[in-house]
Amino acid sequence: MGCKKTIMIFSLCFFSCASGASVRDNRPFAYLTDSSRFMLLPSEDIENSMDMAQQISAHFAGGDYFLNAYVQADETGMGITLLNELGANMGELSYRNGAVSLTSAVFPKSLRPEYIIADFQLCFYSASRLRSALEDCGLLFEHTETGRRILQGETVIIEIEKKPGAVMLTNHLRGYAYTLEGDFE
Repeated sequence: MGCKKTIMIFSLCFFSCASGASVRDNRPFAYLTDSSRFMLLPSEDIENSMDMAQQISAHFAGGDYFLNAYVQADETGMGITLLNELGANMGELSYRNGAVSLTSAVFPKSLRPEYIIADFQLCFYSASRLRSALEDCGLLFEHTETGRRILQGETVIIEIEKKPGAVMLTNHLRGYAYTLEGDFE
């Protein structure tokens, strides 16, 4: 897969559908629906620390895309190094002390890294803290041993399935899905 296809999938999957910062709160956020603003949780709300390589396979608009990542995440913050299939660095994503940054000569400047962080948090952060944060933005949260679901009313907008060695996220509202493979146990 070419570099342009990789850039396209991340731009499409994580590009903001709504923008603008609120005057009332300057914490980083991502819109999970056009009107539901999810405030990113503090780093200490992660369920389990990570220091691992992950393989990412994504599906969007009929295409399949592949990327590698090295993820370090714990109660002090998170850093992700994004790598192409040949191992070349495509960018660095960081979330520390409530600040989000993406450094990349490859990804477009319009890419809002808050959306990548939000999806990561939905997969790997404390269920009780997620429930509270999602209720604050008008969404419902269901959690089981094998997965999570985020609902708007009775409509499932995001599903997360957890299996040994893999986490699958499907965003029904935005029309993308991806699988993260790694040593999550």
